[in-house]
Amino acid sequence: MLIGELADRTGVSERLLRYYERAGLLSAERRGNGYREYDDEAVQRVARIRALLAVGLPTRVIGQLLPCTRADGALRACPGVLPALRDRLAELDRRAADLATARTLLRDAIAHTEHHGAHS
Repeated sequence: MLIGELADRTGVSERLLRYYERAGLLSAERRGNGYREYDDEAVQRVARIRALLAVGLPTRVIGQLLPCTRADGALRACPGVLPALRDRLAELDRRAADLATARTLLRDAIAHTEHHGAHS
């Protein structure tokens, strides 16, 4: 399929698809006219790229992880990337804790304001 069709099927812009190719995350054959041609697996590969980007992994780590993904998108043992995954998980845990603290403060402020606003 050509890049436009891949973009339509994945909802990812052609510009981003070209970026994924430059980053080594996606590959295409070149036709004689220079057009990119992607195989049918490219749709699933783009979905895996997007999922890994969504958790905040850098493209360098994604490039290491992609060969370790199964057809169903699950990760299998992949040498050399475990430290990066642990670091990202620790960062997400820190952000989750920060969000939980912020949520508690906001709920307390709302409750306090409602309580005092009812007596005004």
